[in-house]
Amino acid sequence: MRRRDSKFVKETVRKLRREQTEAEEIFWKIVRNRSLDDKKFLRQHPVVFTWRGRQRFFVADFYCHEAGLIVELDGGIHDKRKNYDKARDYALESMGFRVIRFKNSEVMDDVAGVLGRLREVVNSPQTPFLTPRQSSGQAREGLQRYLTGHSPSLSKRGGYRG
Repeated sequence: MRRRDSKFVKETVRKLRREQTEAEEIFWKIVRNRSLDDKKFLRQHPVVFTWRGRQRFFVADFYCHEAGLIVELDGGIHDKRKNYDKARDYALESMGFRVIRFKNSEVMDDVAGVLGRLREVVNSPQTPFLTPRQSSGQAREGLQRYLTGHSPSLSKRGGYRG
């Protein structure tokens, strides 16, 4: 990755850490410092990949390397970008990550339930990505539309956006 691109990724991640949502703050307090089953979580972690010879990246809300797990917390905007989220999940899963999503309201209203589901996933054996999800055709097409022919720009929440 070129130095200029690397700097852009770092700036994006730093901005997201400074401007985290209330749900992200709550979640971070619970998982930081190996406080969830001694698993290390990182917040606003960049996932850099190459698509058709160009460096791209996604920023995962939370990432646990030991479990190969990306945790995404979805606010209201995600209701309007479900296809993008499916495409993004497909891309991340095809890179070998497991992805779990929680709504911000779940974190705020039912932290115990969120942590119970998270513990199940974190402590389950990591299975490699073998087959695309049922919606993979749509997700793959959405990812292709998203990543081809768009010039990158910094969105309000960061990362590449078409």
